[in-house]
Amino acid sequence: MKTVGLLCGREYSFPPAFIERVKKLGARDGVTAEFVKLGGTRMGEPARYSVIVDRISHEVEYYRGYLKHAVLQGSYVINNPFWWTADDKYFNYSVASKLGIAIPKTVLLPQKGYPSDVDITAESLRNLEYPVDWDGLLDYVGRPWKQVYKVNNKEELLAAYDKTSPYCMTLQEFIDFNQYVRCFTFGKTDVVPVHYDPKERKYLIDHQYLTPELGARVVKDAQTINQALGYEMNTIEFAVKDRVPYAIDFLNPAPDFERERITEFYFEHVVEKMARLVIDRALNGKASNPWPRWEEMLGIGAAAGFTGAPKSASAGQRSAAAPAAGAAQGS
Repeated sequence: MKTVGLLCGREYSFPPAFIERVKKLGARDGVTAEFVKLGGTRMGEPARYSVIVDRISHEVEYYRGYLKHAVLQGSYVINNPFWWTADDKYFNYSVASKLGIAIPKTVLLPQKGYPSDVDITAESLRNLEYPVDWDGLLDYVGRPWKQVYKVNNKEELLAAYDKTSPYCMTLQEFIDFNQYVRCFTFGKTDVVPVHYDPKERKYLIDHQYLTPELGARVVKDAQTINQALGYEMNTIEFAVKDRVPYAIDFLNPAPDFERERITEFYFEHVVEKMARLVIDRALNGKASNPWPRWEEMLGIGAAAGFTGAPKSASAGQRSAAAPAAGAAQGS
C-alpha cells in the first residue's frame, strides 16, 4: 500500500474532498491518502509517505524542515521544498524573461527597513547607493502596479514604499490589460486557463474567453514556466494587452483551492486532477521530476547543476525546453 500525505492549514473544502478522491481512484492500485501527522522528526527515520502534498510549510518552519528530510528518505514532495525555500518572485521574472516570456518591466528594490532583532547599521549597507534614483526607476517601469499598491508618481511610490518594511519588494510596470487569465497547473504541463477578475477576485466560467491562438500561447508559456521552476502545483496569472499575455504572478506553490472561491466547476477540476497527479507520482514518480530545469533550458548547465537536481534527470528524458503540447488541457 502506498500512502499520499496531505500537509495543510486553514482549508476546509479541498482537504477532505482530495483525500476521499485519492482513496476512490487509487484503490485498485493500492494507493490511499491521509493527513500527515507529525510530532517531532527523528533523524534517519524511514519515509511514511510515498507522496506528500505540501500546502502550508511556507508558514510553518518545522514542516519545511520535515519535508526536506522526507525527500532525503525517499518521499516525493509536491512542491519541492528545497527549491521553494530558495525561490523568489524577482528571480522568477528574470528567468521567465530569459526564456522569451513577456514580463512587465520589473525592478528589485532595497528594503525600506529591517527586522528589529537584526543588528543593521549604516556600515552594514555600505554597498547601497543613496539616495535611490526614484525618478529613473519610474521612467523605466512607467506607471507601475507594485504588489497590492498601484502608484502613479514618485510621491505615491514613496508613500507605498514606506509601508513595506521589512520586506524586499519589486516595482513593476502596470499592464493596462483588457483580459486577465489565471491558470491552474498540475504536474507542470497540464494547464487549465480560467477567466479571472482580479479586481473582484472572482473566477468566471467562460470557455470562449480566449481565442485558440491566445489560449495556445498562454498554455505554452505556463508550461515553460513550470518546467523551468519545477512546480507541479501552481497558479500562473497573465495580464493580456494587445493580444500579448504578460506573466504577472507565478510563484503560487500552494494555490487557493477552496470551493467557495474557485467555483464548484473548477473545484471539481482541481480535486480530480490533483488526485490523479499524486496517484501517478506514487506509482511512477521519479526523484528528478520536481526539480527546476531552468539551468538546462537556458544552456547554463546540465540538469544536475547547482540547483541540485538528481543526475538521473538527464538520462533518457526529453529536453525540458520542449514540453509536450498534447499534455495541456484547456478550461
